[in-house]
Amino acid sequence: MDVILSSGFLAFASHIGFLRALEEANIPVDGVCGTSSGALVGALWVSGLSTQEIEKEIFRGRPISLLSLNPYVWRGLLSLYKVVALLQDIAVDRLEEGSIPFGVGVCTSDWTPQIKTSGPLADFVVASCSIPYLFSSIYIDGVRYCDGGAGDRIGAKGWKEIRNPQQSMVHLVERSRGAKKEEGLEGSIVVRSPRSGVSFFSFGEYQARIERTRLATHDALKKI
Repeated sequence: MDVILSSGFLAFASHIGFLRALEEANIPVDGVCGTSSGALVGALWVSGLSTQEIEKEIFRGRPISLLSLNPYVWRGLLSLYKVVALLQDIAVDRLEEGSIPFGVGVCTSDWTPQIKTSGPLADFVVASCSIPYLFSSIYIDGVRYCDGGAGDRIGAKGWKEIRNPQQSMVHLVERSRGAKKEEGLEGSIVVRSPRSGVSFFSFGEYQARIERTRLATHDALKKI
Protein backbone atom coordinates (compact mmCIF):
# COMPACT_ATOMS: atom_id res chain seq x y z
CA MET A 1 0.00 0.00 0.00
CA ASP A 2 1.17 3.54 -0.78
CA VAL A 3 0.51 6.32 1.72
CA ILE A 4 -0.17 9.96 0.85
CA LEU A 5 0.06 12.72 3.48
CA SER A 6 -1.63 16.00 2.54
CA SER A 7 -0.60 19.53 3.39
CA GLY A 8 -2.05 21.16 6.48
CA PHE A 9 -0.82 24.12 8.51
CA LEU A 10 1.44 22.66 11.25
CA ALA A 11 -0.62 19.45 11.07
CA PHE A 12 2.26 17.27 12.25
CA ALA A 13 0.30 15.69 15.11
CA SER A 14 -2.47 14.38 12.86
CA HIS A 15 0.03 12.88 10.41
CA ILE A 16 1.87 11.21 13.29
CA GLY A 17 -1.41 9.71 14.54
CA PHE A 18 -2.18 8.37 11.06
CA LEU A 19 1.22 6.71 10.67
CA ARG A 20 1.13 5.38 14.23
CA ALA A 21 -2.05 3.47 13.44
CA LEU A 22 -0.34 1.92 10.41
CA GLU A 23 2.59 0.92 12.60
CA GLU A 24 0.28 -0.64 15.19
CA ALA A 25 -1.69 -2.53 12.54
CA ASN A 26 1.54 -3.74 10.85
CA ILE A 27 0.36 -2.40 7.50
CA PRO A 28 3.09 -2.86 4.88
CA VAL A 29 3.79 0.51 3.27
CA ASP A 30 5.43 0.44 -0.17
CA GLY A 31 5.77 4.19 -0.81
CA VAL A 32 5.09 7.57 0.80
CA CYS A 33 4.22 10.94 -0.71
CA GLY A 34 3.92 14.08 1.41
CA THR A 35 3.17 17.75 0.93
CA SER A 36 4.04 20.56 3.37
CA SER A 37 3.58 19.21 6.92
CA GLY A 38 2.99 15.79 5.38
CA ALA A 39 6.34 16.02 3.61
CA LEU A 40 8.20 16.74 6.84
CA VAL A 41 6.61 13.90 8.82
CA GLY A 42 6.91 11.53 5.85
CA ALA A 43 10.59 12.41 5.39
CA LEU A 44 11.41 11.47 8.96
CA TRP A 45 9.39 8.25 8.73
CA VAL A 46 11.07 6.99 5.55
CA SER A 47 14.40 7.94 7.17
CA GLY A 48 13.76 5.25 9.77
CA LEU A 49 12.34 7.21 12.70
CA SER A 50 9.35 5.73 14.53
CA THR A 51 6.32 7.91 15.18
CA GLN A 52 7.40 8.15 18.83
CA GLU A 53 10.79 9.49 17.72
CA ILE A 54 9.18 11.90 15.25
CA GLU A 55 6.86 13.18 17.98
CA LYS A 56 9.83 13.81 20.26
CA GLU A 57 11.77 15.69 17.57
CA ILE A 58 8.92 17.91 16.37
CA PHE A 59 7.35 18.82 19.69
CA ARG A 60 10.49 19.50 21.69
CA GLY A 61 9.78 23.26 21.53
CA ARG A 62 7.38 25.87 20.19
CA PRO A 63 7.03 26.18 16.40
CA ILE A 64 8.53 29.66 16.49
CA SER A 65 11.80 28.21 17.78
CA LEU A 66 12.43 26.84 14.28
CA LEU A 67 11.78 30.16 12.55
CA SER A 68 13.97 33.18 12.01
CA LEU A 69 13.59 36.52 10.27
CA ASN A 70 14.76 36.45 6.69
CA PRO A 71 17.21 39.26 5.90
CA TYR A 72 15.98 39.16 2.28
CA VAL A 73 12.39 39.99 3.19
CA TRP A 74 11.35 40.47 -0.44
CA ARG A 75 11.76 36.69 -0.82
CA GLY A 76 9.63 35.96 2.26
CA LEU A 77 9.31 37.29 5.79
CA LEU A 78 10.67 34.23 7.59
CA SER A 79 13.42 31.71 6.95
CA LEU A 80 13.22 27.95 7.59
CA TYR A 81 16.97 27.34 7.54
CA LYS A 82 16.73 25.82 11.05
CA VAL A 83 14.33 23.21 9.67
CA VAL A 84 16.82 22.47 6.88
CA ALA A 85 19.52 21.96 9.52
CA LEU A 86 17.25 19.67 11.57
CA LEU A 87 16.46 17.49 8.56
CA GLN A 88 20.09 17.34 7.50
CA ASP A 89 20.93 16.12 11.00
CA ILE A 90 18.30 13.37 11.46
CA ALA A 91 16.96 12.44 8.00
CA VAL A 92 18.57 10.84 4.97
CA ASP A 93 20.40 13.18 2.62
CA ARG A 94 18.40 12.55 -0.54
CA LEU A 95 14.81 11.71 -1.39
CA GLU A 96 15.84 8.50 -3.11
CA GLU A 97 17.76 7.23 -0.06
CA GLY A 98 14.73 6.52 2.14
CA SER A 99 13.74 3.02 3.21
CA ILE A 100 10.93 3.06 0.60
CA PRO A 101 10.12 5.32 -2.39
CA PHE A 102 9.36 8.86 -1.20
CA GLY A 103 7.92 11.85 -3.02
CA VAL A 104 7.51 15.50 -2.02
CA GLY A 105 4.89 17.85 -3.44
CA VAL A 106 6.24 21.28 -4.40
CA CYS A 107 5.28 24.15 -6.68
CA THR A 108 7.40 26.00 -9.21
CA SER A 109 7.36 29.78 -9.48
CA ASP A 110 4.35 29.66 -11.83
CA TRP A 111 2.38 27.55 -9.28
CA THR A 112 2.73 24.33 -11.27
CA PRO A 113 2.59 21.36 -8.86
CA GLN A 114 5.31 18.74 -9.09
CA ILE A 115 6.19 15.59 -7.19
CA LYS A 116 9.91 15.25 -6.58
CA THR A 117 11.35 11.78 -5.97
CA SER A 118 15.08 12.52 -6.20
CA GLY A 119 17.33 15.31 -5.02
CA PRO A 120 18.26 16.91 -1.68
CA LEU A 121 15.64 15.84 0.86
CA ALA A 122 15.98 18.75 3.31
CA ASP A 123 15.73 21.40 0.59
CA PHE A 124 12.70 19.89 -1.14
CA VAL A 125 10.84 19.26 2.12
CA VAL A 126 11.41 22.82 3.29
CA ALA A 127 10.39 24.12 -0.15
CA SER A 128 7.16 22.16 0.19
CA CYS A 129 6.50 23.91 3.52
CA SER A 130 7.37 27.42 2.29
CA ILE A 131 4.09 29.34 2.19
CA PRO A 132 4.54 32.17 -0.36
CA TYR A 133 5.39 35.59 1.10
CA LEU A 134 5.48 34.19 4.66
CA PHE A 135 8.50 31.93 4.14
CA SER A 136 11.45 32.34 1.85
CA SER A 137 11.19 30.15 -1.24
CA ILE A 138 13.97 27.63 -1.93
CA TYR A 139 16.26 27.55 -4.95
CA ILE A 140 17.44 24.09 -5.99
CA ASP A 141 19.72 23.78 -9.02
CA GLY A 142 18.71 27.31 -10.01
CA VAL A 143 14.96 26.60 -9.91
CA ARG A 144 12.69 28.35 -7.40
CA TYR A 145 10.33 26.08 -5.44
CA CYS A 146 7.71 26.87 -2.82
CA ASP A 147 4.66 25.55 -0.93
CA GLY A 148 3.39 22.40 -2.59
CA GLY A 149 -0.08 22.92 -1.16
CA ALA A 150 -0.54 26.07 -3.22
CA GLY A 151 -0.90 23.96 -6.37
CA ASP A 152 -2.07 20.58 -5.07
CA ARG A 153 -2.46 20.21 -1.33
CA ILE A 154 -2.86 16.43 -1.52
CA GLY A 155 -0.37 15.22 -4.12
CA ALA A 156 -2.36 12.05 -4.81
CA LYS A 157 -2.85 12.70 -8.52
CA GLY A 158 0.84 13.29 -9.22
CA TRP A 159 1.98 10.43 -7.03
CA LYS A 160 -0.36 7.94 -8.68
CA GLU A 161 0.88 9.02 -12.09
CA ILE A 162 4.40 8.16 -10.95
CA ARG A 163 3.69 5.01 -8.97
CA ASN A 164 0.33 3.61 -10.13
CA PRO A 165 -0.10 1.79 -6.79
CA GLN A 166 -2.54 -1.09 -6.54
CA GLN A 167 -3.80 0.28 -3.25
CA SER A 168 -3.37 3.67 -1.58
CA MET A 169 -4.41 5.41 1.61
CA VAL A 170 -4.65 9.19 1.93
CA HIS A 171 -4.51 11.23 5.11
CA LEU A 172 -6.30 14.44 4.19
CA VAL A 173 -6.17 17.38 6.60
CA GLU A 174 -9.04 19.83 6.22
CA ARG A 175 -8.12 22.79 4.05
CA SER A 176 -7.01 26.02 5.70
CA ARG A 177 -5.33 27.44 2.61
CA GLY A 178 -3.94 26.32 -0.73
CA ALA A 179 -5.60 24.63 -3.67
CA LYS A 180 -9.31 23.85 -3.25
CA LYS A 181 -9.57 20.86 -5.57
CA GLU A 182 -9.31 17.38 -4.08
CA GLU A 183 -7.82 15.46 -6.97
CA GLY A 184 -6.57 11.89 -7.17
CA LEU A 185 -8.64 10.42 -4.36
CA GLU A 186 -10.48 7.92 -6.56
CA GLY A 187 -9.95 4.36 -5.37
CA SER A 188 -8.09 5.44 -2.23
CA ILE A 189 -9.00 4.89 1.39
CA VAL A 190 -9.26 8.42 2.80
CA VAL A 191 -8.88 9.42 6.44
CA ARG A 192 -9.85 13.03 7.09
CA SER A 193 -8.61 15.16 9.98
CA PRO A 194 -9.69 18.69 10.98
CA ARG A 195 -7.35 21.65 10.73
CA SER A 196 -4.68 21.74 13.41
CA GLY A 197 -5.86 25.04 14.93
CA VAL A 198 -2.35 25.75 16.21
CA SER A 199 -0.14 28.83 15.91
CA PHE A 200 3.57 29.56 15.69
CA PHE A 201 3.55 30.13 19.45
CA SER A 202 2.08 26.82 20.64
CA PHE A 203 1.32 23.32 19.37
CA GLY A 204 -1.53 23.15 21.88
CA GLU A 205 -2.98 19.74 22.79
CA TYR A 206 -1.03 17.89 20.13
CA GLN A 207 -1.27 14.52 21.89
CA ALA A 208 -5.06 14.67 21.70
CA ARG A 209 -4.83 15.30 17.94
CA ILE A 210 -2.45 12.36 17.54
CA GLU A 211 -4.89 10.10 19.36
CA ARG A 212 -7.94 11.33 17.46
CA THR A 213 -6.37 10.60 14.08
CA ARG A 214 -4.89 7.31 15.30
CA LEU A 215 -8.35 6.06 16.25
CA ALA A 216 -9.93 7.35 13.03
CA THR A 217 -7.27 5.53 11.01
CA HIS A 218 -7.85 2.26 12.84
CA ASP A 219 -11.56 2.60 12.03
CA ALA A 220 -10.72 3.10 8.35
CA LEU A 221 -8.40 0.09 8.34
CA LYS A 222 -11.27 -2.15 9.47
CA LYS A 223 -12.84 -1.56 6.04
CA ILE A 224 -9.90 -3.01 4.12
